[in-house]
Amino acid sequence: MNILLMLCISVVFFVVGAQIYGKTVGKWLGTDASTPTPATTINDGKDYVPTRFNILFGHHFSAIAGAGPIVGPIVAILFGYLPVWLWILLGSVLIGAVHDFSALFVSLRERGRSIVEVTRIALGNTGFFLFICFAILMLTLVTSAFLSMTVQALTSKVPLELMGLPADQTILRTVEEGGVLFGAIGGIASTSVIIITLFAPVLGFLLYKRNLGIGLGYVIAAAVAVASIYVGVLSPVSVSPKAWMLILAVYVTLAAGLPVWLILQPRDFTNVQILYIGILAIFVVVIVGGLQGVSTQNVMVALDAGQAKLGSIWPFLFITVACGAVSGFHSLVASGTTSKQLANEGQARKMGYNAMILEGILATGTVLVVCAALSQEDYLRIVWPAPGAGSSNPILAFALSMGLMLHQTIGLPTHIGTVFGILLVEGFVVTTLDAAVRLNRYLFEELWSVLFKGKVPAFMRTIGFNALLSVALMLWLAWNNGFTLLWPMFATANQLLAALALITVSAWLLKRKRQAWFTILPAIFMVATTIAALLLLMQKFIASLQGGAAISGPLTLLVMAVLCLGLALGLLLMAIKTFRQYQAEKSGRIAAVPK
Repeated sequence: MNILLMLCISVVFFVVGAQIYGKTVGKWLGTDASTPTPATTINDGKDYVPTRFNILFGHHFSAIAGAGPIVGPIVAILFGYLPVWLWILLGSVLIGAVHDFSALFVSLRERGRSIVEVTRIALGNTGFFLFICFAILMLTLVTSAFLSMTVQALTSKVPLELMGLPADQTILRTVEEGGVLFGAIGGIASTSVIIITLFAPVLGFLLYKRNLGIGLGYVIAAAVAVASIYVGVLSPVSVSPKAWMLILAVYVTLAAGLPVWLILQPRDFTNVQILYIGILAIFVVVIVGGLQGVSTQNVMVALDAGQAKLGSIWPFLFITVACGAVSGFHSLVASGTTSKQLANEGQARKMGYNAMILEGILATGTVLVVCAALSQEDYLRIVWPAPGAGSSNPILAFALSMGLMLHQTIGLPTHIGTVFGILLVEGFVVTTLDAAVRLNRYLFEELWSVLFKGKVPAFMRTIGFNALLSVALMLWLAWNNGFTLLWPMFATANQLLAALALITVSAWLLKRKRQAWFTILPAIFMVATTIAALLLLMQKFIASLQGGAAISGPLTLLVMAVLCLGLALGLLLMAIKTFRQYQAEKSGRIAAVPK
């Protein structure tokens, strides 16, 4: 199928969905621009900070996007590009964007409380405790999966032959493995991320303490991004995967306790320039390629191939695509950080709903670029290699596809486009790490307050302890499990969190006697899908252990799967009980819903 035709259908669907369904959801929720937001009423200068919309949108979008809308769809293409494409369209508009928008809105109305804290209001203390435990478990999986992907991006190598470079080239640093020369493009990304991170406090100071104009801020951020890439080409950093894990662990531990304006916001503001350019580049190559007659090379539907590697199309297609269609992590970002910085409730729809739509566009573009650039054989060799032929590298598949398509459509050398592709992914994986560790720090602080009933030991109240605990769990899980093991478990827990967040929002709406079918129906579908996936994954982990697999990997993930399932079922029982109480109150059988 022609990739331009698919893009046109997608854009029309997304725009109509945002303009019609998004605005309708806003009316059902009751957004009101005159209602003060927590950022303006609390404004503590650290977590609650009124922020200009463009800056906050960049921070929010780069935090939720990460590598999810790129990696998930690429892995899921194994089922064929048609089912992946259709799920991205429908999932983004009807479930993902509704989930993000409603979680942000409820948090705004609850003084910036996270979706976890809102659960206490909607489902009671028991529901709150179960939700916070599940969220911590899920964020541990998020951070470990994204740490693994970050390291993969920062150490990626591409055969020179695939980029059309001769063996005697001097543009990229090369390494030889098995008689094949590889270009170490990950080293360029490594230098870039170091420079952007080091400059972030300077940009944050200029934007927040010297009130630098937003236009000039964009110019400076773009200049820093370009300069970091240039320096990366001249002096690529070469560090082993394990060393990168340790370096990143130290960095995110420090970043988790610093004010958001010092590193997180300015670094995201810089990184998002690359992401915006990347989305524009995707549009350019798809439009130009489509006009040139470029069509998809991959199989349209391949259920047998997907079944063999991933499992049955339901539920595994819907959890593998993950962030490209709906993501529970978004509810934690929207209610954990974004709600504390949004200056006007009237901007909640553009921030919550439209950011997810933009992520859906990115996921769609990813599918089109990869399917147009790589043959089925090349796709399988990179993303689903045969046993003993290397590890799965969907990030490399995307980077190489960008390089090939940019060369074919506008004549950009393949190696430059490939480097740009790896940079596009790398910056936002690190961004997600930042945001996720910070959120997990918040959740541990809340968990201790529940367990110790307000009498928390002094050391457990410190930022350093909770940040270090979050990072230690992340590092331990990533150190002992590869990407292909972590992604299905992370994706399932992530989608289950989305279902639980939708249940919490539904309970909150019902308690205020508002209609909630637009959150209840997606919640039912996601609950059924993710619990089915968890049960099948548990069966897979048990089979791996019986087959003699190394115990450190499957056993850890099996334990986490059992915990996820138990916590989720407990929350579902609480939700069903609460919904019945609300229905009884509505019909007049009881006086009020007990707390």
